[in-house]
Amino acid sequence: MILSLLLMILVFGPTLWLNFVFNRHDKVLVDMPFTASEFGQDVLQEKGLDRVQIEETNGGDHYDVKENKVRIAKQRLSRKSLTAISIVCHEIGHAIQHAEKYEPLKQRTLIVERTAWITRLGSAILFLGLPTIYATGLYSLIKVCLFLVILSAIIGLVIHLITLDVELDASFKRALPILKEKVPAEYHVACRSVLRAAALTYVVGVIGNLFSLRAIGLLISRLT
Repeated sequence: MILSLLLMILVFGPTLWLNFVFNRHDKVLVDMPFTASEFGQDVLQEKGLDRVQIEETNGGDHYDVKENKVRIAKQRLSRKSLTAISIVCHEIGHAIQHAEKYEPLKQRTLIVERTAWITRLGSAILFLGLPTIYATGLYSLIKVCLFLVILSAIIGLVIHLITLDVELDASFKRALPILKEKVPAEYHVACRSVLRAAALTYVVGVIGNLFSLRAIGLLISRLT
C-alpha cells in the first residue's frame, strides 16, 4: 500500500506541481496593461527580433529554432496573467539565445535532432508493440519491449538534464530581467516561480513518464 502510494506520488507529483504553479499565477490581472501577446510583441520589437513571430499552437509552448517562431497555447496569448506573460517571455528568451548564437542552444538543438528517433521508437513500442503482444499472446516479449521503452525515456531524461542550462538561462538570464523591467515589483516573486516551472517542464514531463512506465511494468508483471 505504501509502495503504491509512493509510486503514485512519483508518477503524478511532478506534473501536479507544474500545474499548481501555472494555475496559481494564471489569474487575470485587470491592472496589467498588456496581454501576453502584446507583451511578447513589444519585447521582440525592443530586442530587434523582427524575424521572430508569435503564433498560437494546440501543442506545448516552445520556440521553433528552424522557423523562428514562438509558439504559445491559444488560451494564453490573450490573457493578462503572470503565467501567460512569464511563459511568453521564457520562450522569447530562447529566441534571444538563438539570435545571439548561444552555443548551448545550438548543441541542444543538434542533440535533440539526432536522438529524436529514440523517442519515436519508444512511443511506437508502447502504443503498437504492447497491444500487439497482448493480441498475439507473445508475453515473453513484454519485458523486452518495456525495457526498450524505459530506456528511451531514460535517454530523454538525460538529454534534458544535460541541456537544462539552456532552459535556466532562458528563464533567469534572459526572461527575468525583462519581466523585472516591465512588470510591477510586487509580481516579481510570482514571475520567478513561473519561470522556474517553465525551465523544468521538459525534465518534469520525462520524470513523470518514466515513473508511469515503471508503474505499467509492475502491473504487467503481476498480470503475467
